[in-house]
Amino acid sequence: MNWLKSTLASVAGTQEPIYGPEAIQSVAKQAQEIPYTELTKNDLRWRAYQYTNVETQTFYIMADNGTLVFVQIIYSNIVGIHTTAQFNCKIFNIKGDGPHGWYSDPLSNFMFDESMLAFWGDNISLTLSEEGDAYILKSAVNEDCLVNITFTRNTPGFVIGKDGTSYFGTDPANPWGSMRHAFWPRCNVEGSITTKEQTYDMKGRGMFIQGLQGMKPHHAAARWNFVNFQTPSYTAVMMEYTTPPSYGSTVVNVGAIVKDGEIVYAGVDNSATHTEITQDPESEWPEPKSIKWVWDGKSKDGKEVSAHLEGPVGKRLDRIDVMAEVPGFIKSIAGSVAGTRPYIFQYAPQEKLTLKVKIGDNEVAEEGTLFAEATFIS
Repeated sequence: MNWLKSTLASVAGTQEPIYGPEAIQSVAKQAQEIPYTELTKNDLRWRAYQYTNVETQTFYIMADNGTLVFVQIIYSNIVGIHTTAQFNCKIFNIKGDGPHGWYSDPLSNFMFDESMLAFWGDNISLTLSEEGDAYILKSAVNEDCLVNITFTRNTPGFVIGKDGTSYFGTDPANPWGSMRHAFWPRCNVEGSITTKEQTYDMKGRGMFIQGLQGMKPHHAAARWNFVNFQTPSYTAVMMEYTTPPSYGSTVVNVGAIVKDGEIVYAGVDNSATHTEITQDPESEWPEPKSIKWVWDGKSKDGKEVSAHLEGPVGKRLDRIDVMAEVPGFIKSIAGSVAGTRPYIFQYAPQEKLTLKVKIGDNEVAEEGTLFAEATFIS
């Protein structure tokens, strides 16, 4: 059993002691002083830390023709002795009449440039423009999924607080873990993705998120909520996670309402509520059927801002068993010893939802396109 526990510590991990809510320095504390900080080119550097961490650069695309895609580079370091990189591309079958296009490939001979702004590997490159306002991603890692896209932001990027980071540890001066998200919430997308079946025109709207998780994922968060909502004029984004009991089941929520060229509001006074749920028999998690997202705060010039998005999420796009590839005996022990049972539920309802935004005395409502995730880990 001790051997299994030590194995799980590296594969799935065991539960941590109860440190209490004071052992997380939430980014919400920074936001009390500085609600958000606009991103500079320097903020977009890869970190490549020499301890256990995962860095992601994820590009969500809602094409004008209705295609829904995300592409992602994952760079991970395990215990400071083993680094890996992976390229993922998911082309959703939003009609639900067949499988999704899922392409996930390990990368070889990967490296960063001196500035840590560009990433290269065999048959893949991700570069940032000289002006720092556009990413160009090209991949021929998988001949069945050729990617050539350009993401150009048309609204300032941001992090919440000073650096967008929550820190974990009983000594605030020497944290043992961290969680950071940086956003380009509203981008113009050009390019294409070519599979064996067809070439997809990616012209449309997108969102780019840079993530850094500087600790084991199930130690940082027990649950996640994410929403990316795009209307002709506005973007609403929210990323929320709840820590395990070891950190007081603390809720950390970052989000923003933006429009072309302008951050209307960005901050931490937001909420994601599953207003209708059903017990999913396979995962045994309470799957959401309707969700309410609320943003609440002030604009840069001091006006009250509130936004509200609510409704049924429709038939789920996908349910992902994160541990599907883990051997069965480890998977069962991970669930019993660590309480770890990670599943991701993904949604993009065909029925349009409406975002309601109030800025001062001015109120607007716009229909838009939704992509949402609800993740249960432990």
